Amino acid sequence: MKPVRRIGVIADTHGRIHPALAELFASVDHIVHAGDIGGEHVLAALRALAPVTSVDGNNDHATGEEIVRTKLGTLRLLLTHILPRPHKLAPRVVASLRQEPADVVVFGHSHLPHNEVVDGVRYFNPASAGPRRFSYPVSAGLLEKQGREWHAVHVALDDGSVDSLQKWMNRLSRVR
Repeated sequence: MKPVRRIGVIADTHGRIHPALAELFASVDHIVHAGDIGGEHVLAALRALAPVTSVDGNNDHATGEEIVRTKLGTLRLLLTHILPRPHKLAPRVVASLRQEPADVVVFGHSHLPHNEVVDGVRYFNPASAGPRRFSYPVSAGLLEKQGREWHAVHVALDDGSVDSLQKWMNRLSRVR
């Protein structure tokens, strides 16, 4: 079995496959989607690039509060669509993390980029890879293993999202 060293992270596609995703995810070992997928055609397109683990969002005929867990290599992931904030977790997320720890919690819903470690857990929202909403970025993310450590980065999917990523980064922790 091939070791997992690079994971594509995506959320809030809302039925759209951004043209930059094929190149960005060309060398990933796995893709995780944090909800508001927008149809099986999105998952099929992603599966053509790498295996996919996903959780439904509130626009996928679900509540958006579902939790999916996966372990990729040694990395333990919890996927949920609605968190809502890393410093103010929904009780269901708190209970799930108490029952079984995770290294990374991947979430979506807000369309806001987030990358923060709180109490030893990384909370990562890749922002939206779907249609632009307000002045928020259109982006995806990568989790990459470098030595023994995992690092998370956001990747703007268009030129207009480069500055927007910085402007909106970690806003979910600024408002409490």
